[in-house]
Amino acid sequence: MAGYFIANYTITNPDGYQEYPAAVGPTLTAHGAERIVVDRGSDLLEGSAGQVTVVLRFATKAAAKAWYESPEYQAIKHLRTDNTEGIAVIAEGN
Repeated sequence: MAGYFIANYTITNPDGYQEYPAAVGPTLTAHGAERIVVDRGSDLLEGSAGQVTVVLRFATKAAAKAWYESPEYQAIKHLRTDNTEGIAVIAEGN
Protein backbone atom coordinates (compact mmCIF):
# COMPACT_ATOMS: atom_id res chain seq x y z
CA MET A 1 0.00 0.00 0.00
CA ALA A 2 1.07 3.55 -0.68
CA GLY A 3 2.20 5.86 2.08
CA TYR A 4 1.04 9.46 2.27
CA PHE A 5 2.59 12.46 3.98
CA ILE A 6 -0.20 14.93 4.73
CA ALA A 7 0.43 18.39 6.12
CA ASN A 8 -1.87 21.30 6.84
CA TYR A 9 -0.45 24.51 8.19
CA THR A 10 -0.48 28.28 8.32
CA ILE A 11 2.68 30.14 7.38
CA THR A 12 3.51 32.37 10.37
CA ASN A 13 6.81 33.78 9.07
CA PRO A 14 6.82 34.11 5.25
CA ASP A 15 10.43 35.34 5.15
CA GLY A 16 11.71 32.32 7.08
CA TYR A 17 9.53 29.91 5.09
CA GLN A 18 10.42 31.15 1.61
CA GLU A 19 13.44 28.82 1.24
CA TYR A 20 11.49 25.68 2.15
CA PRO A 21 9.63 24.92 -1.12
CA ALA A 22 12.81 24.96 -3.22
CA ALA A 23 14.83 23.08 -0.59
CA VAL A 24 12.31 20.26 -0.13
CA GLY A 25 11.97 19.46 -3.84
CA PRO A 26 15.24 17.56 -4.27
CA THR A 27 14.56 15.48 -1.14
CA LEU A 28 11.18 14.45 -2.55
CA THR A 29 12.65 13.52 -5.92
CA ALA A 30 15.38 11.45 -4.27
CA HIS A 31 12.76 9.46 -2.35
CA GLY A 32 10.34 8.93 -5.24
CA ALA A 33 7.55 11.12 -3.87
CA GLU A 34 4.63 12.19 -6.02
CA ARG A 35 3.04 15.55 -5.25
CA ILE A 36 -0.70 14.89 -5.12
CA VAL A 37 -1.79 18.21 -3.57
CA VAL A 38 0.13 21.41 -2.94
CA ASP A 39 -2.42 24.15 -2.24
CA ARG A 40 -1.72 27.48 -0.55
CA GLY A 41 -5.38 28.44 -0.55
CA SER A 42 -7.25 25.51 0.98
CA ASP A 43 -10.94 26.09 1.70
CA LEU A 44 -11.88 25.24 5.28
CA LEU A 45 -15.11 23.26 5.54
CA GLU A 46 -15.00 22.00 9.14
CA GLY A 47 -12.96 22.50 12.29
CA SER A 48 -9.80 24.59 12.24
CA ALA A 49 -7.04 24.32 9.70
CA GLY A 50 -4.28 26.24 8.01
CA GLN A 51 -4.30 27.65 4.51
CA VAL A 52 -1.60 25.32 3.13
CA THR A 53 -2.41 21.67 2.41
CA VAL A 54 0.16 19.19 1.08
CA VAL A 55 -0.39 15.53 0.19
CA LEU A 56 2.60 13.50 -1.00
CA ARG A 57 2.41 9.87 -2.15
CA PHE A 58 5.26 7.42 -1.60
CA ALA A 59 5.48 3.77 -2.67
CA THR A 60 4.87 2.60 0.91
CA LYS A 61 4.34 4.02 4.39
CA ALA A 62 7.90 2.92 5.20
CA ALA A 63 9.18 4.93 2.22
CA ALA A 64 7.33 8.02 3.48
CA LYS A 65 8.89 7.58 6.92
CA ALA A 66 12.32 7.04 5.36
CA TRP A 67 12.01 10.37 3.53
CA TYR A 68 10.79 12.19 6.65
CA GLU A 69 13.60 10.74 8.78
CA SER A 70 16.31 11.15 6.12
CA PRO A 71 19.28 13.38 6.95
CA GLU A 72 18.50 15.49 3.88
CA TYR A 73 14.97 16.29 5.03
CA GLN A 74 15.88 16.66 8.69
CA ALA A 75 18.45 19.30 7.69
CA ILE A 76 15.75 21.52 6.15
CA LYS A 77 12.61 20.56 8.09
CA HIS A 78 13.13 23.50 10.44
CA LEU A 79 12.40 25.87 7.54
CA ARG A 80 8.82 24.58 7.70
CA THR A 81 8.38 23.83 11.39
CA ASP A 82 9.96 27.06 12.67
CA ASN A 83 7.88 29.22 10.35
CA THR A 84 4.47 27.55 10.37
CA GLU A 85 1.80 26.24 12.73
CA GLY A 86 -0.06 23.07 11.86
CA ILE A 87 0.04 19.32 11.59
CA ALA A 88 1.84 16.64 9.61
CA VAL A 89 0.98 12.93 9.51
CA ILE A 90 1.97 9.83 7.59
CA ALA A 91 -0.88 7.52 6.63
CA GLU A 92 -1.30 4.35 4.61
CA GLY A 93 -3.74 4.08 1.73
CA ASN A 94 -4.36 2.96 -1.84
